[in-house]
Amino acid sequence: MKENVLDLLMYLFENYIYDEPESTPDRESLSDSLEEAGFSSSEIDRAFSWLDGLAEQRSLPELGGHESSPVRIFTDEESSRLDLDARGLILYLENTGVLDPARREQVVDRLMALDDFEISMEDVKWVVLMVLFNQPGQEANYAWMEDLMFEEEGEYRH
Repeated sequence: MKENVLDLLMYLFENYIYDEPESTPDRESLSDSLEEAGFSSSEIDRAFSWLDGLAEQRSLPELGGHESSPVRIFTDEESSRLDLDARGLILYLENTGVLDPARREQVVDRLMALDDFEISMEDVKWVVLMVLFNQPGQEANYAWMEDLMFEEEGEYRH
């Protein structure tokens, strides 16, 4: 089975975290279940590391309020891995208030932590959904993002 870490994370999110977040099994049982589902142990380890990084970000201090409008300049590495549509989606989500500067940086950090060299707009949507799900107080933004993800057209306006 040719899968990447994001595929494994999406599988975890859809099958374990989203439906029953309080009853997530321990890592060892999860690891066994994931191996039975066809994921390799190295992919599972990388996915757990990615999730650990996401969990660590829950306790990071805020980057400030909404009173200022910071401009996000993507680094060369970020620009080479995030295509123009992916970067546009991140900025759109920030401009509409779905992501604040702290969440935007968490999304970019978690995207850059993925194995894939090129990150698609679909990948960005999933990572945004996971970041918002992980953050207390982001329920409305999570619901908005979930609607965007599962809309038929999936288009957004600039």
